[in-house]
Amino acid sequence: MIARRKGDAGQVFPIYITVVAGLLFLALAYLAVGQAAVNRSGAQTAADAAALAAAQEARDQLADTWVDDLLDPTKWGDIFDGTAPVDNPCWRAGELAAQNDAQLDGCDGGALEYTADVTTNKTVGHSVVPGTDGLKATASATAVIKPLCTFDLVGAGHALPQLDCDGILWDLKPDGGGDLPGPEDLFDVHLAD
Repeated sequence: MIARRKGDAGQVFPIYITVVAGLLFLALAYLAVGQAAVNRSGAQTAADAAALAAAQEARDQLADTWVDDLLDPTKWGDIFDGTAPVDNPCWRAGELAAQNDAQLDGCDGGALEYTADVTTNKTVGHSVVPGTDGLKATASATAVIKPLCTFDLVGAGHALPQLDCDGILWDLKPDGGGDLPGPEDLFDVHLAD
């Protein structure tokens, strides 16, 4: 029988420990990247919601203005072009950002487009990646308001022109009788591509 040399015993164990420690470090690094991705996703959700909220508030104000000016079709063009005045709809963006655990850093727009910038309230948290403990995710989103209606003032005479909203025809009565389209019938609100 051949005798084993005692000096070679256990040489694989330090290599095994090194490999396991390296894999553990990689797992923790992937966890940190995952935490950052989740935080970034939350920021984008908050930004999307804030931008849509501002655009929907502006859409509702434009629809209210249209109802107020129903009997004066010469003002309808400004409403559907988005040039009719609206009160600042960004207060609604701030509410939606807060509901999504973020703060609104900026909101601007007008004439049928609103952009919201947000920062999450939560940080990435403790991780093996140095310097990321206090970082917060930021995101930006833009929502647009698309007018759905067309009308023709020519030939309307004393009657109100027929309103064509995405293929649905609305015969409007000057006496206020009949149904009126709602804000969602007059305008579409969606995130910009």
